[in-house]
Amino acid sequence: MAPVTEEPTAVLDLETAVGHVAGAALRPGPVGSVGLELEAHLVDLDAPGSRVPWQRIRDLVDALPALPGGSRVTLEPGGQVELSAPPYPGVAAAVAALRADRDALAAVLATERLAVAPVGADPLRPPARVCPAPRYAAMEEHFAAVGCAEAGTAMMTGTAALQVNLDAGPCAGWSERVSLAHQLGPTLVAVAACSPLAGGRPTGWVSQRQRVWGDLDQARCGPLLGGADPCGEWAGYALTAPVMLVRDPDGGGAVPVRERVRFADWVTGDVPLGGRAPTAADLDYHLTTLFPPVRPRGYLEIRYLDAAPEPWWPALAAVTAVLLDDPVAAGHAAAATVPVAGAWDRAARVGLADPALHAAARACLAAACAAVPAALRPEVEALADLVDRGRCPGDALLDTARAGGPTAALLSATGALQ
Repeated sequence: MAPVTEEPTAVLDLETAVGHVAGAALRPGPVGSVGLELEAHLVDLDAPGSRVPWQRIRDLVDALPALPGGSRVTLEPGGQVELSAPPYPGVAAAVAALRADRDALAAVLATERLAVAPVGADPLRPPARVCPAPRYAAMEEHFAAVGCAEAGTAMMTGTAALQVNLDAGPCAGWSERVSLAHQLGPTLVAVAACSPLAGGRPTGWVSQRQRVWGDLDQARCGPLLGGADPCGEWAGYALTAPVMLVRDPDGGGAVPVRERVRFADWVTGDVPLGGRAPTAADLDYHLTTLFPPVRPRGYLEIRYLDAAPEPWWPALAAVTAVLLDDPVAAGHAAAATVPVAGAWDRAARVGLADPALHAAARACLAAACAAVPAALRPEVEALADLVDRGRCPGDALLDTARAGGPTAALLSATGALQ
């Protein structure tokens, strides 16, 4: 479907809104490009139990030089730092670029006695917002109003992910490709799990980050159904999802919506918001407040992996890309993950301790090892060995916490104890 182009200030009707979302959901083309985004918790090495003040973070980021791999540095509301690299031709090049940028950022932060901890959930500090932006204040109010205040704050301020962005591929394969990206989710959640601690104590879940996403409004954060028309399904999902906030079109403010109002009901006028009808710009902004585990953005944004330290995040990026982009590996992964396709909560709770998830993970890692680029084979083979032993990246974090406490766990993830 060709994109529907609308003036940002044009008032929408329902048909135009559906076309606007569906037309931009996926772009046809070959597969092979990989974009990576890695979030991490910012840590003051001299005061690891305290969050770094926002202005200090902002000043540091604003003064950063251009990074060698071209990553943008952005900040999350809890002070997490995110590196967002541009797409590269293949996962090996994407990992190399992000590694270079991560090293450059780490060197700058080290001069200020700061470091980053790429783990799925902050193991030490309770969730708390340090960013004063109106968007995040409004998000907090919306989450509280719809009954998921705790999960909303935890998601925004206490979690970190590795995001893998992949080409949509040819139109004829969209349904199968989007479906497989979702089907792999529970297995890769279990493999990537690196958030067994939060707020200074074990949570009893191997992926507290995924648990938090599961506790949020599933009309906004739940998976797509994987039907024959993923673009149309995404449009339906977006128009049915509740509006989180209404932006001031003239200023930078944001007014929270304190009840569940579907975007479609704002379009039709059944429920007025902000004293005006929504525009294409409002719809585009609404899309940025939707967080399914696989989000169509012209490409596939894979959002369900915990952030993890070296060597695990490069291995996880490689495995995810190979299992979706290599036809033989994708076929093996599709067959292996059918029995656990919907086991999102089980994967987050017990991970590879579940026999069916463990079997699926071993088969997926075997398929990935056979197809991964040579430059990343050592990392993927190390991950395969970890999976064979029924362990995940977060187990080392938990072992460190048991031996030395949650502060030691947080510092270990920065590499400061090495």
